[in-house]
Amino acid sequence: MAVLIKSGEEIMKRVVDGITYRVKAKSGNLIVIKSELDPGAETDEYEHEGEEVRILLEGKVECRVGNMHYTMEAGDVIWHPSNLPHKMKNIGDGKAVYITIGTPPTFM
Repeated sequence: MAVLIKSGEEIMKRVVDGITYRVKAKSGNLIVIKSELDPGAETDEYEHEGEEVRILLEGKVECRVGNMHYTMEAGDVIWHPSNLPHKMKNIGDGKAVYITIGTPPTFM
């Protein structure tokens, strides 16, 4: 069985401090979140079990994982274990949009 989530559809939406999180898909094993950060917006720092892949669709962000800082531009992908403290910050002039695929589904 496959599940198709059309553009504009979401399971859940959360807006906080210039960041919009849209849960696009979720199962017992993984979660897919589309995040939009306004210029200068940054996420809280998270640390939890599992692993994540983040794909930057547009904009420019700084991704901090542990004590390392990574500058990402559209098209860049980063993978990391989720038990390392991590956060994202929009360092560009426009909106930053990225997809996070995480396992297990620990968001919200």
